Amino acid sequence: AGRLASYSACGYNQSSKIGKIKRENGENAATLPVCLRNTVIRAFSAAGTHHQLSWFLTFAGHFWTQVMPNTDKADWKHAAAGGVAGLTSVLILHPLDVIKTRLQVQDGLPRSDLPAYRGALDAFRSAVRSEGIRGLYSGLTPALIGSGISWSAYFFAYNQAKHRNQALLSVDQLSPQMNLASAAEAGALVCFLTNPVWVIKTRLQLQRASAPAAASGFGGPSPYRGFADAIRCIAREEGLAGFYRGLGPSLLLVSHGAIQFMVYEEMKKLAQRRRQSESLGPTEISAMGAASKLAASLITYPQQVIRSRLQQRSSRYAMRYRTAWSAIRVTLRREGIAGLYKGLAPSMLRVMPSSAITFLVYEKVMAALCRL
Repeated sequence: AGRLASYSACGYNQSSKIGKIKRENGENAATLPVCLRNTVIRAFSAAGTHHQLSWFLTFAGHFWTQVMPNTDKADWKHAAAGGVAGLTSVLILHPLDVIKTRLQVQDGLPRSDLPAYRGALDAFRSAVRSEGIRGLYSGLTPALIGSGISWSAYFFAYNQAKHRNQALLSVDQLSPQMNLASAAEAGALVCFLTNPVWVIKTRLQLQRASAPAAASGFGGPSPYRGFADAIRCIAREEGLAGFYRGLGPSLLLVSHGAIQFMVYEEMKKLAQRRRQSESLGPTEISAMGAASKLAASLITYPQQVIRSRLQQRSSRYAMRYRTAWSAIRVTLRREGIAGLYKGLAPSMLRVMPSSAITFLVYEKVMAALCRL
């Protein structure tokens, strides 16, 4: 098997008929189950993401043939701990995510169907005044589903990749570069799994703000009646492509998680070396989780803004972006560089404690599971 530092080094190539996934040395790898392979091909073709299909089939074939057969109980413990951590974080901090998302999609158009906020505090007051406390929990269901699945899958795949790379390199601890590669591999898997859920979450978070426009006939679309209705409407109005809007920026945001986990792992190793102990206290774990998230967020925040704008539901007066690059160009032309950092304050208020909670809960749940 080849090194796993990048997609090009995964050890697999896609054949011209995309039916077989082969190793670079020419040996046939096991084929994905036919039903799974065909579903993936149809989904990506409908979503207009043909250039990403090869990447996904390569990665999926590698995951199916190399990762799943080597799964043991410890890997599922990582998955369980990650899922619990993700759910806990969302339940505590979801209102800040709603405010951040609404600020991110403000495009500066004078006749937009979304209200204009003067800042995070104004957005909070407006949401409570017009929608009540429930408005701060718009999109909670997909957020819980997406966060539970994504963190569970992320920790599962990340630890699988780490252990595999340690075995390949015959080392006890990976270098920062290999931690980065392991996290990127896990992030790519999670990205393809959960993008449809994040699309629905983003739209449910925004629709209450645009509901007055819809009611007045000012161009806003009719609101979704819930999570299931959003699935039906997106499938009917946009097809599978609607569920994969913003996939490009999401794939670029794989770097976000990779940076965060690399920083966290390096800080954790330094702390353990300083204390001469594997065990770390809650304060240290929380601080490392928050600091690693801050570093990753400052680097990748513009990509998050572009993803939110691509994922919002189109309407008569809302700006429609065709691609990620067009969204970047239009945002810079209309709003300047500040447009790429809209919602940064509430985002930092949410993601830093969110990361602290996530890593703290993960480490403690994992420790408890290992004692069973």
